[in-house]
Amino acid sequence: MSPRSTGRRPVRRTAAAGVPLALVAALGAAGPATGAPADEARVVRTATLGDIPLGAFSNGLLPGTVDDDRGVDLGGIGSDIFPTGRKGEFWTVTDRGPNGQIKVAGTKRRTFPVPGFDPAIVRIRVCGGTVKVLDAIPITTSSGRAVTGLSNQRGRDEAPYDYDALTALPYDPNGLDTEGIVRAKDGTFWLVDEYGPSLVHVSARGKVLTRYVPEGLNLTGAGYPVVEALPSVLLHRKTNRGFEGLAQLPGGDLVLAVQSPLSLPDTDAGEASRNTRLLRFSPGKKAVTAEYAYRFDPVDVVDPGEDDTSELKISSVVAVGGDRLLVEERTDKAARLHLVRLDRSSDILGGSWDDATTSPSLEQLDDPAASGVPVLAKKLVVDLGTVAGVPGKIEGVARVDHDTLALINDNDFGMTDGTGAFDADGRLVDSGVETTVTYVRLPHRL
Repeated sequence: MSPRSTGRRPVRRTAAAGVPLALVAALGAAGPATGAPADEARVVRTATLGDIPLGAFSNGLLPGTVDDDRGVDLGGIGSDIFPTGRKGEFWTVTDRGPNGQIKVAGTKRRTFPVPGFDPAIVRIRVCGGTVKVLDAIPITTSSGRAVTGLSNQRGRDEAPYDYDALTALPYDPNGLDTEGIVRAKDGTFWLVDEYGPSLVHVSARGKVLTRYVPEGLNLTGAGYPVVEALPSVLLHRKTNRGFEGLAQLPGGDLVLAVQSPLSLPDTDAGEASRNTRLLRFSPGKKAVTAEYAYRFDPVDVVDPGEDDTSELKISSVVAVGGDRLLVEERTDKAARLHLVRLDRSSDILGGSWDDATTSPSLEQLDDPAASGVPVLAKKLVVDLGTVAGVPGKIEGVARVDHDTLALINDNDFGMTDGTGAFDADGRLVDSGVETTVTYVRLPHRL
């Protein structure tokens, strides 16, 4: 039977789906980069994930969740990457699923072409030029139901629509836009989410144990415990720019990165700002214990082809020993990694900068240090935008060894924005962007 007769688009590679998890191997490889001087970072391996029909994958985890995947394949696992402890193996996590934007009557609407999709934790192995899916864990409510990736709250989150932006979908208080991932010593997982923004504790089998959200969020109707334990100032997160980076320090504390500057006192201030925040959370105390101000480099330094400051994001934070972190500053086309140390003297938790009425706000300061804000000092480790072979939209970074990093990109499930994302039959017009794991060797030890 041809791909066309089944309603799926022709694929460029052979793909195989297994049962019940639709575990599949990828094809395609690229050898080590050559010609890079020994004192420069270079790509030493690239591996690609093959085509796995999203419906088969999702229904293999939770039967009946997806009735029509619209020709979309598994993707989006590049939201983050965390070592399993075995060579070449990593934990990854999907985001909320295929989504895009379409303008209707001059207003952008958020689309969810596969509304039944359930975010999942995915275990992968890099084998030569192939990314293999070894296992997958669906993220569920206390009763084992799919959390979905749909928007949570009317008036706060983007209204959800079907693939063509014409049919409204229901909000779901259980919905998670999962991003960062780490695994604790007890086998449970910690995730961060962009909606709340929130920190999510998940069992080894994927059940949400607790979702920690900002004070005053008033999220009701969720099928798992919701605890207001984060600073209320986070209620001002930019839409679709909540937490994205998550790191686990050697002692077990977690570091959460707000992806973009808060919209304080308003959207325009947030769009123009280069000041964002990192938070330290103690799983033992179940509380935020510190907060730090982080300042982006100018956008044209991070990405010489970009002049819009609002394109700056933190997508990954990686613990590298003690209280040291790698922080990824990026646009969709370029990224730079900086080394920072979480100094106790830089803690701003509970001060005036956590008061939404403070004027000017932290986000409005052109020179935070001059205003007495202890901004974290940083040191550039690598400019990934200058390393040949590194793809765009790197959202996950993991430390492989003392001088090698594993990078993973978010391919957005092959989706693009606009009415051209799907054909006349409602099938995906694939962007051609693949999910890849890229190993980069640094010229110096971390």
